[in-house]
Amino acid sequence: MSRSNAELLEDLVSTKRVRVRLGAPLGMVPWADGVRPQAGRWRGMFLGLAIGDGLGNSTESMQANERRALHGEITHYLPNRYAAGRRVGLPSDDTQLCAWAIEQILRDGRFDPDAWLELVASRQVFGMGGTVRAALRGLARGQVWPEAAQKSAGNGALMRCPGVFAAHLGTDGSQLAADAALFAAATHNDFAATSSAVAFTLMLAELLTMMRPPAAEWWVSRYVELAAPLEGNAVYEGRGAPAARGYAGPLWRFVAEQVPAALAAGTGTQSACDSWYSGAYLLETVPSALFILARHGADPAEAIRRAVNDTRDNDTIAAVVGAAMGALHGEEALPAKWRRDLPGRTRETDDGALYALLDGVAARISAESTR
Repeated sequence: MSRSNAELLEDLVSTKRVRVRLGAPLGMVPWADGVRPQAGRWRGMFLGLAIGDGLGNSTESMQANERRALHGEITHYLPNRYAAGRRVGLPSDDTQLCAWAIEQILRDGRFDPDAWLELVASRQVFGMGGTVRAALRGLARGQVWPEAAQKSAGNGALMRCPGVFAAHLGTDGSQLAADAALFAAATHNDFAATSSAVAFTLMLAELLTMMRPPAAEWWVSRYVELAAPLEGNAVYEGRGAPAARGYAGPLWRFVAEQVPAALAAGTGTQSACDSWYSGAYLLETVPSALFILARHGADPAEAIRRAVNDTRDNDTIAAVVGAAMGALHGEEALPAKWRRDLPGRTRETDDGALYALLDGVAARISAESTR
């Protein structure tokens, strides 16, 4: 009998091939009480990610002021040259890498890092990040994935977290954290990358069954509680932003110091995100996403709009925020026009593919419930 992914992860960590600490969050069983996420909530999580990505990726990497000068306040998808100028939400790598994890799980029955990476390597990835590209080059040279994966604190693992839920929505979630760690480490073999992905995945699991939005302080306190034991005291340095200048320490500590202070001061979203920057580095992405969720978590449309308009790596931050808002509030709470104009692509012209994958997840859940 093959070993479980939790056993695989423990072996990889104990032999120092995967950079994360073995801690209590890796053994969490999020739905041990028998309460399972409802379809509207888990569909909302996946669609929220795709919507945030689609709203942001056509202006990714622009400074907020520059973007606003060109487009004003973005409230809908911008005209897209890959859809004959129509105002529709098309995917970047944020949506693709998540969707292809769903596809691989539905095909193979469980998450498999090798199989997922093989799928990614065989397809065109829109806006592929340098970390994923380097990992794929290593695989092409014959390296096994823990060797090919990069020691990178980029946000390319955080943005795709919902993908592994496809293997667990019909269960108690006992292997969810292990899969989240493997999913992250497959390309981003780094303490901050893996710990933040596991923490956010477990937070999504809790959001999926919450009856009401959590208090504003929950977002940071829960993140730190889950991430700190897994990241430990790894050292990351700021890139020169005012709030991060001179900082050297773990991601979780930076979040704990900066986000509550900015919230208490009543700082606006753009000003807060500018203070630590809001690029593709986790020391910038995580505080930006958590600040927006803490400030606007009761209003999914406004949370996603702020991520799209007020941050630099806006597609990824909006994808992270969108996934959380969809998980908490459900599919129907996401604005109808955003859902209506999301074709559900995962590749160049495969309109509807994402929706077909979600139908596959529903069928898998139904089959598991009859076992």
